[in-house]
Amino acid sequence: MSSEDLSNGTGVVNGGLEIDSMVPSSKIDGVPRFRISKTPAANDVTDMLDAASKQNGTMPPSIMTPGIEKADDAVQETPASPTEKQEKHVHLYLPTDHNDTLQHNRTHTNTQTMGYLTHDAVPLSVFYRNQESMENIAGGKRPTLDQLHKGEGLEHAKKRHWDASKTVEPVKGISDIESTGENKKGAVKLGWIKGVLFPTLLNIWGVILFLRMPWIVANAGIGLSSVVVILATCVTTITALSMSAICTNGEVKGGGAYFLISRSLGPEFGGSIGIIFSIANAVAVALYLVGFGETVQALMGKDGIFMVDVKNDVRIIGLIALVLCFIITQVGLDWVIHTQSGLLALLGAAIISVIAGTAYPNPQSSRDTMEQYGLPGYSGELFKTNFGPDYENGVGFFDVFSIFFPAATGIMAGANLSGDLKNPSQAVPWGTLIAIVVTSAVYVLLCWLLGSSTMRFAQGPISLMASGLNDTLNNTLSNSTTTTTTVTTTLANVEDYEFGARNDLQIIERISLWGPLVLIGIFAATLSSALASLVSAPKVFQAVSKDKIFPGIEIFAKGYGRSNEPRNGYFLTLIIAAGFIAIGELNVIAPIISNFFLMAYALINYAVFASSLSKSPGWRPAFKYYNMWISFIGFLLCMAIMFMINWWAALITLLAVAGLYKWVDVRKPDINWGSSGQAHTFLKALRFTRRLEEIEDHVKNFRIQCLCLTGQPSLRPNLVHFASHITKHLGMLVCGEVVITDKISQTTQHNEAKWLKKHKVKAFHQIVQNTTLRGGVNSMLQTLGLGKLRPNTLLLGYMNCWQNADSSKVDEFYKYASRRVRLEIRRWYFTSSRRLRHHGWYS
Repeated sequence: MSSEDLSNGTGVVNGGLEIDSMVPSSKIDGVPRFRISKTPAANDVTDMLDAASKQNGTMPPSIMTPGIEKADDAVQETPASPTEKQEKHVHLYLPTDHNDTLQHNRTHTNTQTMGYLTHDAVPLSVFYRNQESMENIAGGKRPTLDQLHKGEGLEHAKKRHWDASKTVEPVKGISDIESTGENKKGAVKLGWIKGVLFPTLLNIWGVILFLRMPWIVANAGIGLSSVVVILATCVTTITALSMSAICTNGEVKGGGAYFLISRSLGPEFGGSIGIIFSIANAVAVALYLVGFGETVQALMGKDGIFMVDVKNDVRIIGLIALVLCFIITQVGLDWVIHTQSGLLALLGAAIISVIAGTAYPNPQSSRDTMEQYGLPGYSGELFKTNFGPDYENGVGFFDVFSIFFPAATGIMAGANLSGDLKNPSQAVPWGTLIAIVVTSAVYVLLCWLLGSSTMRFAQGPISLMASGLNDTLNNTLSNSTTTTTTVTTTLANVEDYEFGARNDLQIIERISLWGPLVLIGIFAATLSSALASLVSAPKVFQAVSKDKIFPGIEIFAKGYGRSNEPRNGYFLTLIIAAGFIAIGELNVIAPIISNFFLMAYALINYAVFASSLSKSPGWRPAFKYYNMWISFIGFLLCMAIMFMINWWAALITLLAVAGLYKWVDVRKPDINWGSSGQAHTFLKALRFTRRLEEIEDHVKNFRIQCLCLTGQPSLRPNLVHFASHITKHLGMLVCGEVVITDKISQTTQHNEAKWLKKHKVKAFHQIVQNTTLRGGVNSMLQTLGLGKLRPNTLLLGYMNCWQNADSSKVDEFYKYASRRVRLEIRRWYFTSSRRLRHHGWYS
């Protein structure tokens, strides 16, 4: 309505309300107030405005707030005065908060009241006030349209109004719609510090830091060891950004990497990587406990204590530690968290002791003794010597990287506990990224400090060297006649083998200000990492089992206690970890874990790339600091590193994932998570349909696109199979059904679609509602299809019982069959034999 219409007192209000006269009545906050005159034949909008006028010129609560059925229910009718028997008066307010003016041909106003003038019922606010109350109100299911608009299935008192006094309070721990529905009331819920930051720090600062970091620096040198750390950090940072994007795209439940991948890429990728990732975490338990066993065995070896021999002692100690960690996990998740907090404090103190020890010698040892162990302190000459690589025989850059990379795999520790977090969407990104920054800085700092203060090889103290040399010479002289050559070789071996960063695996203990604190730190790092992996593996496997992707593993989905602990999964993890502890070699176990984790990280990055590329409306992550192309680079980087580390191990991992993927794809579980693959399928179909529209028809490419009037396909199977033999699954086949009705209603096609799928008929089922059969078929012929994908052949069954049928039906069939269809449709007639007999040509 223009300003002139307002000044003249005439016009049309939005929604089609004709105004006979509009008389200025008064002003509110400086804005004119008008009185609208209207004849008694008022429509629904006028009635609503009339009700508003009886509320002293304000819109009724039913218009401004969803939930009240009618405005007339909230107000009482006021009898009209004798002079106004033929008129209804409505007070219309102009906007007061946005300084808007009504303009000509304007279709919408930003006023707070006019926006609710609609013929459709406003959705019930009962379904939006408290999302967790849906389980109590709607049976744990999302409301239907009828429930939203009419309140079907609700109590009468809740249908069209909201009583704030009867608000359903949120129930703590109620699982969401996708969960199993078990009540987790009282379950332990963690914040981002204890639930993500602490476990991630403990997993990254693990056994590699204390037992293999000097060996890595001694082989790769300061420069390339820093590159190793930075390369691993790039992989983990890109993966963490991708993981954060997925975590903030929706509610994150238990399952960690499995949940992230499965809900993005579908059950095929998710199921396969869920199994692989569970095994990887179980093997990681073995890695950390073998490192623990090495440290304990070294302490025992100093005093000459051996249970069997060195390797078997490592295995025995690792198995004993595994049993102790298993007992701790059975006490409960809260005890694990409390244990990890104390272990992190010890671990931090040990790292500080090592950093400080590179500058100040151990108070219990003299400077000369430290130099004999290969610890002369900071030296510019030593920095130059150690800056470049000096690999052992058979060791290369990616061999060193494969040993270090398990230290960086702890970034998933927080995501694996996503089901136990208060707010996973915020906790996982913050905790993981902060942990990566802190741990990477410490690792790079240690590379430079160790390279500047340690020697690659050292002779050791004179007393130890003389004692070892005497024993070696005695054995050599008694068994050899070539004295000079053998003694020279022995001296060289003693000089190269005993001490230094490359050969002394306990050199970190010697560097620190107080050696026992580092031992405590090693114990804390190995045990805490083992605990984190021992908790993560069963929970991931529990999530896979709950989704019933693979048969026969439902037993591992069962949870116990208030935290729904997967005890059966713990026993399975115990068996797997014990098997790999039996290997007893940390350098053998580490590359295996690296491949498994790199495969999982590659798929997480690919999931973000695929989701972004699909342009799916469901892909709207709140975390904005990601890029689809960076995620794709992360995917390629992970795959390349896998093959660089060990090409045959990478190939085995890929074949395992492909085999599990194909298994799930063949089984086709009844699962629909709205994956990116579905979005890609839609985009491809739309893109190729448009491309097909631009191609002109040619006789060489002619394909039968058949519309078969079958009615319900399940009632005419012979006609359906006959049509299917014609198209040979290479042309389009549509089973058309016309429902004769005078009232249009919603129809369902799911049962017939399942029947077609069960009988391996590649066809579509289309239902049309019409008052007559001829009209329904004509509507179907004119509207069915898209672009070039339209029927060019009409197939209908011949009328069997025409002798006994009603004459009007026979006449209708004859007219329709003889009528020339001007839609370029080729008419096919099918004459039924006794084996293909049907009652009527179409009913």
